[in-house]
Amino acid sequence: MFKKVIIAEDLDAMNLGIQQVLKDLNIENFQHSKYCDEALLKVRKAIQDNEPYDLLISDLSFKTDHREVKIANGDELVQKVRELQPNIKIIAYSVEDKSYRIKSLFDNAGVDAFVLKGLNSIEDLKKAIHLLYTSDETFISPEVASALQEKNNYEIDDLDINILKQLSLGILQDDIPKIFKKLGITPNSKSTIEKRIAKLKDFFKANNTIHLVSITKDMGII
Repeated sequence: MFKKVIIAEDLDAMNLGIQQVLKDLNIENFQHSKYCDEALLKVRKAIQDNEPYDLLISDLSFKTDHREVKIANGDELVQKVRELQPNIKIIAYSVEDKSYRIKSLFDNAGVDAFVLKGLNSIEDLKKAIHLLYTSDETFISPEVASALQEKNNYEIDDLDINILKQLSLGILQDDIPKIFKKLGITPNSKSTIEKRIAKLKDFFKANNTIHLVSITKDMGII
């Protein structure tokens, strides 16, 4: 079983629940942090001391307080820890249930498991820890795993990325077709661009194009 675990969780009740799971699995060597910056420092120091952590369990959302932070969320923490220690196992432990967000955690942040906080979270967390220790498979809580497998999930392609990049540069929607024609990007009709943006806003539940750009930037898509 894992020998050394780091927990990044700012809610005391959740943190105590995770600690109890670790104790139930006979994992006694663990530390926790309420701040992402502090968690990353602990990971870095453990590596320097030649006593690295085997497993990171991290929430995604952290409430802000008086302390100034460089890393504001678990997504960024996971990415930085993965860069620092490529072989560490990582479990995202969150209430997030949007399929595109969870997919991004695996595709972009490099998590090994996603456990949904809820009625079955304790048992799911135990299963995830055991699976990651005994195999190279990934784990996703059943409640959200089915959503990721749905065939009607909208797949983001290169055209969507190009549209989002133009919007992020402040280019007006009506001007994107002209730019695409100059760049040789197809399809580039006005109706196609309009339909793609409408689908993206619907998929990401964005109120407008500014909100859409903000969401996709936070996810690391652009």
